[in-house]
Amino acid sequence: QVQLVESGGGLVQAGGSLRLSCAASGNIFGINAMGWYRQAPGKQRELVALMPRTGSTNYADSVKGRFTISRDIGRNRVYLQMNSLKPEDTAIYYCNFKRVAPLPDYWGQGTQVTVSS
Repeated sequence: QVQLVESGGGLVQAGGSLRLSCAASGNIFGINAMGWYRQAPGKQRELVALMPRTGSTNYADSVKGRFTISRDIGRNRVYLQMNSLKPEDTAIYYCNFKRVAPLPDYWGQGTQVTVSS
């Protein structure tokens, strides 16, 4: 059984930093991208950053220049360095491994990030 486990969330003041980690275990296969999504209260889940196996990394406009995604493909891990955090970054952050169609994506359970003003 595949599991994605996020860590590193928490409460931070505006302007601070956090580093999220996602570790995957189990029989992982068919991955063509690793990334992070977030969902704020009352809002839809949105893409934060997505790093495909080949090609350019995509960032949401709202996080460009502040967040950096990185990965360790061999260890099936992905990270999100978040700097200059703002209250509007408050959300549950989800790790996502996109898989080749028609396989379903892998998702983590989410980690809460709260930024106080």
